[in-house]
Formats: sequence, structure tokens, C-alpha cells
Amino acid sequence: MAKKKTPLVHIGETIKKVRLEKSVDLDFLANETGLSIDFLKKVESGEQRPSVGSLLQISRALGIDSGYFLKDQASNAEKRAEAYTKRTDNYAYTPLTPGAENKHLKAFRILVEANKSHGGVGFRHEGEEFVYVLKGAVEIAVGDHVNRLKAGESLHFNSSIKHDLKNSGDTDAELIVVVYSP
Repeated sequence: MAKKKTPLVHIGETIKKVRLEKSVDLDFLANETGLSIDFLKKVESGEQRPSVGSLLQISRALGIDSGYFLKDQASNAEKRAEAYTKRTDNYAYTPLTPGAENKHLKAFRILVEANKSHGGVGFRHEGEEFVYVLKGAVEIAVGDHVNRLKAGESLHFNSSIKHDLKNSGDTDAELIVVVYSP
């Protein structure tokens, strides 16, 4: 007998569940995060996948640790790997700091597809970020300044300034990103 696959709950459903449990409306969440209500609705419906930065903003506004959204709800490693590859439209991330749910510092391994960006969604969240490029080439816009990095190069910046990431190369890029949020 074939084993029935259990569908993974997309992260937007989890966000909506927490938001409703805390009696938080979309207007409040939009004002606390700087994200549009339209974007938040798309995240909750599964039409749009939030970035790590957006998850940090949403978790702070909801008063929960960001690790809650980053934890995979699947029971086996195969489902976890599949879930991580579908977190955002153009990149996948894997948390590298297990057990850091209640910590200020979190690290991620991020894979960005060749010649992809985040579709114009700028990130902004309290704290600092450090990016180290393992392979490929990326452009990181911090405000109006564009930083071009290749393998072996890094950038440290104030993440409360609008920032965006783009893979400017013809091959997938692999990064280590460390986020500090007070």
C-alpha cells in the first residue's frame, strides 16, 4: 500500500495562524513591518514567499522569535530539504544556527539562482547583516549604493537601511549570511 504524503504547511499559513491567535490585523502588521497589506495577504495565501528579512520583521511585529517561522514542520530530512528550497521565489535558505531561536544572532546558508533578484522587494529590519560569498557573484544594494561581491568577498552593513540582493552572474551563488537583530 502506498504511503500517503502529508502536505507541508506553507509558512504563510503559519504566519496567519499566529497573527489571528494574537488578534493582530493586517493593518497593524503592515504598519509595524513596513510591508504592504497586499504583500502580507500574498504571503499568507502562499502566493508569495517571504524573504528572511521579511520573516524577521513579521516575527518581531508578532512578538515571537523568528526561529518559529524558520523551523520546519516536516518530520523527516527529505521533507525539510524540500521545504527549505521553496521558501522564496528566487533563493533558498537553510538556518545554520540550530537552537538560536531566542538569540540575537542567526546565520543562514543562502543559494541564489543565476541572474535572479527579489523582484523589487527591498528588505529593512533592525540590526546588522554580514554577507560572505562562497561562490558566484552578487550585487547587494544598501540604500542607493550597490556593492558587487564575488567569491571570497564580504560585506557588513546596517540592515535598517533598505537593502536588496541580486545574483548578477550566470551561475548560482552561494552565501553565508549572518543577521544580528537586537
